[in-house]
Amino acid sequence: MNTVLGPIVCNWREPERPGRFELEGAYARLEPLDSDRHCRELFSAYQEDREGRVWDYLPYGPFDSLARYTSWVDEAALSNDPLFFAIRDKSSRRAGGVASYLRVKPAQGSIEVGHINLAPPLQQTRAATDAMYLMMKWAFTAGYRRYEWKCNALNVRSRRAAERLGLSYEGVFRQATISKGRNRDTAWFAAIDGEWPALERAFENWLSQENFDGNGRQRRRLAAMTLPILATRDPILSGQSDPENVRHGESPAAR
Repeated sequence: MNTVLGPIVCNWREPERPGRFELEGAYARLEPLDSDRHCRELFSAYQEDREGRVWDYLPYGPFDSLARYTSWVDEAALSNDPLFFAIRDKSSRRAGGVASYLRVKPAQGSIEVGHINLAPPLQQTRAATDAMYLMMKWAFTAGYRRYEWKCNALNVRSRRAAERLGLSYEGVFRQATISKGRNRDTAWFAAIDGEWPALERAFENWLSQENFDGNGRQRRRLAAMTLPILATRDPILSGQSDPENVRHGESPAAR
């Protein structure tokens, strides 16, 4: 074997592309985004963010009316890549956010999760974590080798979320794009299929009823469970670096 060229990929088959299916877990259900089914609930949920900060790092929004938001959803719902889902919290029965698969490359076994936008009622809930688990689980169960997460490098909350979910830091692409007229450096994170069994156990342990006390407080943090699985840590989060231009990146906007 010529190891200089990298190991041969054996016994791997190209996975299917994601479709407009539903994914259901203990706390969340992902539903194919549909304007009739979701727009009023989602627009109402986003209105609870009075300053509109959930849109800061997204290339679209905020939307000043239900009609404008519905127009965006109508267009987004037609796309196969990105492929959008609404996230419904099963406890409240409300749709409170969206996420998508994008840059889907079955021939390479690579898929990305993005356009994550959680309204205030869904933020920091078990349903939000469950939704991210369900999307990752589908990808690796389908046979994808690599699961990516990319975000504006200034968005510290998104970087922290990626690491908490067990995605390893892979660096920053400088001047990767322009978003809303501003430069965007992009931070890259990923998990690979060899890490998935340990990540799946971490998610299942965190999401289990036994991990929460009678008041709903977690007994063990997911970040503590996924930390040993990370191939590399984000230097911003691990304290190795704290550039001034990142300190102001806190925002509820996810991706």
